[in-house]
Amino acid sequence: MIVLQGIIYDEKSSFLRGPAKAPPVIRAAYHSSSANYFAENGLEVDPSVFVDKGDFKPADYFDIERITASNLDGEQQIISLGGDHSVTYPIVKALHSVHGPLQILHIDAHGDLYDSFDGDPYSHACPFARIMEDKLASRLVQLGIRTLNTHQREQAAKYGVEITEMKDLDLHRLPRFTSPIYLSVDIDALDPAYAPGVSHQEPGGLSTRSLIQIIQAVKVPILGADIVEYNPDRDVDKRTAMVCAKIFREICSAMITNKT
Repeated sequence: MIVLQGIIYDEKSSFLRGPAKAPPVIRAAYHSSSANYFAENGLEVDPSVFVDKGDFKPADYFDIERITASNLDGEQQIISLGGDHSVTYPIVKALHSVHGPLQILHIDAHGDLYDSFDGDPYSHACPFARIMEDKLASRLVQLGIRTLNTHQREQAAKYGVEITEMKDLDLHRLPRFTSPIYLSVDIDALDPAYAPGVSHQEPGGLSTRSLIQIIQAVKVPILGADIVEYNPDRDVDKRTAMVCAKIFREICSAMITNKT
């Protein structure tokens, strides 16, 4: 069974607050009568296919690991909605305690590999540095990146991160996985034309169709996933919320389809 949790947290955001508001807005889009519950492979991803644990507002950043571990309750799959990308580190820590080192597919405009950002090693710009530093992942693959600076390139080399920058991305030659993965989707991986509702609008990104194709190309079990950095305060006509709901359905469908 898939577990769903919402993380009401954006205190590690470096530019704008807002991603803490994402979980209930994504849920509302998922339940919108303007669409239905079917994924593109024909699987109906209605509320019966997951256990919705609700939304959680951590009193402290490190509470996210405890919350996730409690909701995970063993070897169930888990998908998280919201907030900023800092939440991925404690979520992966909780999954690591069950599964050991994970392979990670990270889709984003940014590498999020800073050793520290604005003096905070747990900033939303740093989660994958902490994940690799703590050896929580045996492999980290990043797609769609288009903002790498010198420091992050050095960090990627240090940790052996496999990066396909947006300028080099070929959907016909995606990296392949042979063991279960964790999937982290920062919604600003999409071009702002498709998803304006993000704090960091980085032009030149993925189309919604391309992101869906990447998810559909995953053929191994997905142990956990997150959809982060959606900022309702910057959305236009709930456009990005509907994109998030679509991505949620496709991830859930892949979790179910690839389970065995």
